[in-house]
Amino acid sequence: VQLQASGGGLVQAGGSLRLSCLGSGRTFSSAMGWFRQAPGTEREFVAAISWIGGSTYYTDSVKGRFTISRDNAKNTVYLQMNSLKPEDTAVYYCAAALGMKVTTTPVEYEYWGQGTLVTVSS
Repeated sequence: VQLQASGGGLVQAGGSLRLSCLGSGRTFSSAMGWFRQAPGTEREFVAAISWIGGSTYYTDSVKGRFTISRDNAKNTVYLQMNSLKPEDTAVYYCAAALGMKVTTTPVEYEYWGQGTLVTVSS
């Protein structure tokens, strides 16, 4: 079972990036989430989406700028990030939850990807 995150990179403030998270080894019939961790800080919740995709949840700092979506046929979750700010700089991790409902708590996620670095320059 593996989650492979990709799409990170260097972008100027105000720019956009689209992260992808491909699941392999099993079909992830669960909620999926994105977390991030900046140097010297704890991992923080960014966004989550339910199994069917009807429910999403975002941390306040990214509301209106980030959009989480999923394509279950492709076993892939996306995070569209617009209007990026320097404070969005972090390693972004995707994760598969234990259940089908959105959750913000890291301990309720069963599988984690390896992370992809997003750097936003001012």
